[in-house]
Amino acid sequence: MPVIEHSVAILLAWAALGYLLGSVPFGMVITRAMNLGNLREIGSGNIGATNVLRTGNKGAALATLLLDGAKGAVAVLIARLLAGEDAAQVAGLAAFIGHCWPVWLGFRGGKGVATFLGLMLALAWPVGLACCATWAAAFAIFRISSVGALAAAASSPLWVLILGPWRIFVLALLLTALVYLRHSANISRLRAGTEPKVGQKKAPES
Repeated sequence: MPVIEHSVAILLAWAALGYLLGSVPFGMVITRAMNLGNLREIGSGNIGATNVLRTGNKGAALATLLLDGAKGAVAVLIARLLAGEDAAQVAGLAAFIGHCWPVWLGFRGGKGVATFLGLMLALAWPVGLACCATWAAAFAIFRISSVGALAAAASSPLWVLILGPWRIFVLALLLTALVYLRHSANISRLRAGTEPKVGQKKAPES
């Protein structure tokens, strides 16, 4: 944990800013702007890059991935620049929560993987790069997006212990738990052997 340097009121203000940044649904904005259809009616109905890819537009999926990652990173970097490490961690966590549970969409957001990777890169870039590499390796082996996400999240506390800084260890544990919570349906399908690989059609989730 970082040294707490600010009052609860100030940290709540940074949490609010992080939440607002994180809650911008770039996947829906991009697909609507490009006339790719209603993302809620495509594939899983999720607002993240993996579901945007199911529209068949790789450029839109890449833009969603980058922007969802950037909003997590921006929340961390602005808070760190203006207030310090405690505010940066609070803002980063809030950005993740904002992506997963955005008020604008009835608290039905994405699964937070890109935002998680973006804020980890901003918090400690060596750890962020290691998490990205873990995601890429797991995805290359299994060709399943959720496997890459779960592997990257689970590896983050280990990478923090190896690469530092230890002050983000508790946050890495918390984010990992939230990523796994958001992927509970995927985990059930992985256990059942029904989780689709990238490129396969996926029926809408109930």
